[in-house]
Amino acid sequence: MKLVVQIPCLNEEEHLPGTIADVPREIPGVDEVQILVIDDGSIDDTSGVAQRSGADRIVRFRKKHGLATAFKTGLDIALAMGADIIVNTDADNQYKGSDIPRLIEPILNGKANMVIGTRNISAIGDFSVLKKFLQKLGSAVMRIVSQTRIPDATSGFRAYDRRAALNLNVISIFTYTLETIIQAGKKNFAIHHVPVEVNERRRESRLFRSTPIYIKRSLATILRIFVTYEPLRAFFYLGTLIFSLGLLLGMRFLYFFLSVEGPTGHIQSLIFMSVLLFIGFMLFMIGLVADLISANRRLMEDAILRMKRLELQMDTRNKVSDGTEILP
Repeated sequence: MKLVVQIPCLNEEEHLPGTIADVPREIPGVDEVQILVIDDGSIDDTSGVAQRSGADRIVRFRKKHGLATAFKTGLDIALAMGADIIVNTDADNQYKGSDIPRLIEPILNGKANMVIGTRNISAIGDFSVLKKFLQKLGSAVMRIVSQTRIPDATSGFRAYDRRAALNLNVISIFTYTLETIIQAGKKNFAIHHVPVEVNERRRESRLFRSTPIYIKRSLATILRIFVTYEPLRAFFYLGTLIFSLGLLLGMRFLYFFLSVEGPTGHIQSLIFMSVLLFIGFMLFMIGLVADLISANRRLMEDAILRMKRLELQMDTRNKVSDGTEILP
C-alpha cells in the first residue's frame, strides 16, 4: 500500500519546510509514504526548499496555472508514482500532518473512496463571524447540490483512493474543492468525512482577494457543475418557473377578458404570457439537448479513464539537473 501526499504550492518557501516535516513517514497499514510537491510557477525558491526539505518528487510549472490545475496535475503524477491513496494538503501547514492516519483510515478499511477532513468552523478563531456563516451556508448548499453529507465543503485536506483519483476530472480553473465533491456524489463514490484540527493561520488566503469575489466564483462553480451533471433538472426547474409565470398571466388575461373588460383590456398580459410560455418551452428543449450532451460527456469520461490507465504505464516528464520536473 503506497501513500502519496501531494502539496500544491505557490511562493511557499517560508512555510513549506514545516508542512513537509509534519507529514508522517510511517503509518500503520501503509508500506510507503512519498511526498509530491507541485510548484505552481513560484517566483521564490519554493522548489529548492522542497528538495532540501525531503520531498520525493517535485514538479514545477514555468508560470502560474492556478490551484485547480496544480491539484489535477498532482493527481495524475501521484497515480503515475503508483499511489494507492493520495492525500492533498495545503502548503501553508494549515492542516496537521498528524491527522493523516485518521484521514486515510476509512479508505484503508474499505469504507470510502474519498475522505474529507472537516474543520470545526465555529472554533476557528481566525475566521470572522461573517466567514463562519458563509462557510456553513456554502457547505449546506453543497450538500443539497451534490447529495452528500459533507459539513466542510471547502476543506483542502482530503484523501482519495486510486479509483476516485482516476475518475475525477477537474474542469474548473478556480478551485477543485467544490467540483470534486459534486463529481464524487454524482458518480456514487463512497464519501466520508473525519474531524481534523488546524494549526494557527500563518498568512492570508491567496485564493481570492475578497469575500464577495470568493462568493461569486463559488456560486458560479456550483451552478456550472450542477448544470453539467444535472442539465435536465436544472433547465426543467427554470423552465417550469418561467412557464408557470406565463400561465398565471394567461389566467389573469382570461379573468379580465371573460368577466370585466372584454376583449380590449390587458393586452400586455397576453403579450407577456406568450413571451414567457415561449421561453419556458425553449428551456425545456435546451434541457433535453443538454441531457443528450451530458450522456456523451459520460462516454468521453469513460474514454479518458481508459487513456489514463494506459498513460500510467508511461512517464514522459522532463527533468532538469536538480531533479525538478518542468511542465509548460
